[in-house]
Amino acid sequence: MIANLVRNNRSYRRFDQGASIELETLKELVDLTRYCASAANLQPLKYIMSSEPDRNATIFEQLGWAAYLRDWPGPSEGERPAAYIILLGDTAVAKSFGCDHGIAGQTVLLGAAEKGLGGCMIGSVKRKELRHALAIPVHLEILLVIALGKPQETVVIETVGPDGGIKYWRDDQGVHHVPKRSLDEIIWS
Repeated sequence: MIANLVRNNRSYRRFDQGASIELETLKELVDLTRYCASAANLQPLKYIMSSEPDRNATIFEQLGWAAYLRDWPGPSEGERPAAYIILLGDTAVAKSFGCDHGIAGQTVLLGAAEKGLGGCMIGSVKRKELRHALAIPVHLEILLVIALGKPQETVVIETVGPDGGIKYWRDDQGVHHVPKRSLDEIIWS
């Protein structure tokens, strides 16, 4: 059921690094995106997949992990993603990509959740460095990186409190808490 997939799809940032993800699984997730909506049906997105440890390490070094957790540099060795999918916009096909990459990214994450995996869409990317490290041609704009793996953390949804604070946090046990606005708060009329 789609409602369960959406509710269980969280932004996971710690994984069982030893639980590998096959390249074929990544291809299945990317294949789902071919059926997504695309502005003017241009379909300008391209993908780089990685499930190889050395390449994963190169990608990992170019990512920012959690803006609200200022003292946390990202997952430790052993907790890092087993795979990545990099979403690219082909400027030879379109000059802007609207929300195509958001739709595709969410589709990848829902597909991953269905397979018992988790992930995190990352927009904080050292794009120039990643482009150089992976020899990505200049006509392909780096839009997002999706980190994937077997989740190794608990994420709990909280109700936004009276102060309106939406910043996520980790408690003393390492549980990740994410405040979400109520339905009444997000429906305008």
